[in-house]
Amino acid sequence: MGWGQARWIRRPAVDVALAAAWVPFALVVHSVEADTAALATVIGATFLLSFLHQPLTLPLVYGDPDQYALRPRLFTWSPLVFVVAVLVGLHVSFVSVALVAGAWNAEHTLLQRFGLTRIYGRKAGEESGTLERTMLVSWLVVTAMWIGADPATPARVVRLPIGDVNQSSVALLTDLRPFLVVLLVPAITVALAATVTWLGVERRRARTGTANPAKWLYVGMTAALFAWMVVDPVAGFIAYVGAHSVEYFVIVHHSLGTRYDDGSGGALGAVVRTRQGRRAFFAVYVAALVLVVALLERFGTEQLYGFVVLVLGGLHVFYDGFIWKLRRPRVARGLVTEAVAA
Repeated sequence: MGWGQARWIRRPAVDVALAAAWVPFALVVHSVEADTAALATVIGATFLLSFLHQPLTLPLVYGDPDQYALRPRLFTWSPLVFVVAVLVGLHVSFVSVALVAGAWNAEHTLLQRFGLTRIYGRKAGEESGTLERTMLVSWLVVTAMWIGADPATPARVVRLPIGDVNQSSVALLTDLRPFLVVLLVPAITVALAATVTWLGVERRRARTGTANPAKWLYVGMTAALFAWMVVDPVAGFIAYVGAHSVEYFVIVHHSLGTRYDDGSGGALGAVVRTRQGRRAFFAVYVAALVLVVALLERFGTEQLYGFVVLVLGGLHVFYDGFIWKLRRPRVARGLVTEAVAA
């Protein structure tokens, strides 16, 4: 049985590290969970990393005239809509906005993991990802339900350094727990059915030599992440958030290597096609974000910081659904084609 050739996004060492990017976050958080101050520091640093990756979507839209031209009205008015929506939401209930944003980001993070899975599949000629999407969503649903149904979860949440969100989260979990306990069994049944079906499909691909073992590695590490979240929800959640940010930086860096090699992309494309273009782009980007964070830290308020995070995070999640479609030739060229040199 040939199984098939492993087709990597970058190269084996980078892809293995990417698949395991959540592990260092989980280990660090697990090691400091008994120390509230240290836990707050690690969580704060992870959330800062998450904040730093979110505006990276904006230059991919507004620095590329071809991308912007695909949905000009949407990209013109969305910032204003998000500003108004967040202002209204914060006026009504900060906690409610935070919980909605958290749920939306959890789904967005899962879709990024699905997107990476699809890249590996497309490299092996797989056209459909419906089964894998169903399987990954079922894993997230089961994990969330399991954590919500666990009687120990409220005590864990109370200890987290997340301010006003704690009390409302505990109250919500307490109210939902009876329903989650009932729904957990059917959710597990669906997840098991999807997983067994996926394993059968991959086994048949292995027999014909059309499978991509690199995809198995990534999916396997994703399964391990969800398993860790069930056993240690705090460390697992922070690992889920942190790994997402690391993956995004790596994938954007890789995509920019070939995304605009046809001369497209306007100013952004012209920059990244130069010899040190990608490094210069990221250096300027990181410097700009560090300046923004420093200004918020020095002159901003907690409310202003929350407002900026929610608006940029909302635009990031919303725009990503439009700019990373693998069926678009330019996107596929930047991600499905062979790895480029760093």
